[in-house]
Amino acid sequence: MTYVILIISLLAIIYGANWFVDGAVGVARKAKISDFVIGAVIVGIGTSLPEFIVSLKGAFDGNSSVAIGNVVGSNCFNVLAILGLTAVISPVVITRENRRKDLPLCLLLSIVLILLVFNFWVGEGRGLGRIDGIVLLAIFAWFLYSSLKEGKNAPQVEEVAEAKDIPLWKALVLIAVGLAVLITGCTQFVDCATVIAKSLGVSDAFISITLIACGTSLPELAASLAAAAKKNTQLALGNIVGSNIFNITLILGASSQVLTLHSPNITIVDYGVMTAAVVLTMLLGVKGKLSRLGGAVLFLGFVAYNIYLFHGQMA
Repeated sequence: MTYVILIISLLAIIYGANWFVDGAVGVARKAKISDFVIGAVIVGIGTSLPEFIVSLKGAFDGNSSVAIGNVVGSNCFNVLAILGLTAVISPVVITRENRRKDLPLCLLLSIVLILLVFNFWVGEGRGLGRIDGIVLLAIFAWFLYSSLKEGKNAPQVEEVAEAKDIPLWKALVLIAVGLAVLITGCTQFVDCATVIAKSLGVSDAFISITLIACGTSLPELAASLAAAAKKNTQLALGNIVGSNIFNITLILGASSQVLTLHSPNITIVDYGVMTAAVVLTMLLGVKGKLSRLGGAVLFLGFVAYNIYLFHGQMA
């Protein structure tokens, strides 16, 4: 029965993502907001709700490894696997603004997280505490405000082949229904996959940074691939960037208000991969587009990282 629910939840994620993307594009057209911003704000935040729920629950349960591991693993999966596969389907447009502000912000936040988690400022024994979390929450508020302000009336950088001029009420219904189906499907998937993994004797730390992280990122995967299939790669890129920024700032910011977050089971290698993935994306997209070959390189990086994790689990 567990495997049947697993398959049904995957189908729910796929259909929910398609409705969600259609609604988001409809809102973007009505509000005259750029596809990147609608992806970063509405789609990025909406599809990251499963990560928010899981990490916050981990904090309330006193499990820092789940709270942080979920975020680090999700950010690695978002860039290497999701953005990589998206580019393989349809080369991703990377605008000058993406290269100047959005991707560098992702990189900066990854570095700041490393410094905070490894107690760079005050030495041993602190971890990610309440003051650190307040700083992260403030950064999130600034990103949200500046993105909406700059995205208003921004020029579209690409035409969407399947974009339809649908009524605003219908677009909002598609967003609400799609998001509900996405979250429900994702929650069921993670629950079933975790049961299967534990039956195979896999450790909690390994589950949090791989299975749970990838499972809670399935909405981002489905939404980005749906956007790529509709030739709207800016929305897909915005989804990834927004999700990663949301994960670090709002999710860890909120979780650290509940519990000081330490992550002894999440190593510097894991944080390094999260940071290097953004650097690699910036290098591959320096000419204004992430090609299919570049996408394949990112995805191979994801495969290599998981081989490393699996090897460490078996050692």
